Amino acid sequence: MARALGGAAVVVLALVGCAAQSESPTGINDPYEKTNRQVHAFNKGVDEALFKARPGQPRTVDNGFVRSVSNVGSNLGLPSKVVNSLLQGRPEPAVKNTFRFLINSTIGVAGIFDPAGSSFALPETDTDFGETLAVWGVGEGAYVELPVFGPSTERDAVGTVVDMAMNPVGQVLQGADATAASSARVAGKVADRKIHGDVVESILYDSADSYAQARLLYLQNRRYQLSGQEYNDAQAWDPYADPYQQQQ
Repeated sequence: MARALGGAAVVVLALVGCAAQSESPTGINDPYEKTNRQVHAFNKGVDEALFKARPGQPRTVDNGFVRSVSNVGSNLGLPSKVVNSLLQGRPEPAVKNTFRFLINSTIGVAGIFDPAGSSFALPETDTDFGETLAVWGVGEGAYVELPVFGPSTERDAVGTVVDMAMNPVGQVLQGADATAASSARVAGKVADRKIHGDVVESILYDSADSYAQARLLYLQNRRYQLSGQEYNDAQAWDPYADPYQQQQ
């Protein structure tokens, strides 16, 4: 774990400075647009090959199985959210997410079900190291599109790397268990993609310029999330949702 944290610290020290120098919180700062569009085309190709609904198939798939896979992936991400809330000096969401993780990991059968949300009024409070950096005063930086991960900013890209490096689940589990946990997280992301299929495919395949549309919506929603107006899953941000509808 010490090695992972040390590596994460190196990443933060090496990259955060760049992000802090190019903050553009109210506009679109995209100096890497040419490269970003190439990455977007790659990501769109991967999505089309693996996830896009075929003719006659529904874009959205939200049944009990898909929802359970999403729940497991989300549950495995909670320990990282707890750590980030503590780093942000926010003990209340850290405590709530801790209880949510314990309840769903036991009563919820390894996170397959969500009794914490349905029976104990403990919705997930979403956060990540990108938000931690924002709380620490690090600027947003330029917009970037990451391979596979999709829309991001320089600050959030650093956050993604650090979250992967210091994920408590990855530090506790070893060998086959760690591989299984990582696979479950990936499967959860795939399930989320299917659950939000209508919105995602509308942006990717129905927009005149899917890159510009995804960029705009990501930045609007991310800034809305970091503004402090979102507190838990009831207000959870969706990178393709309309932020103005969320505020109504």
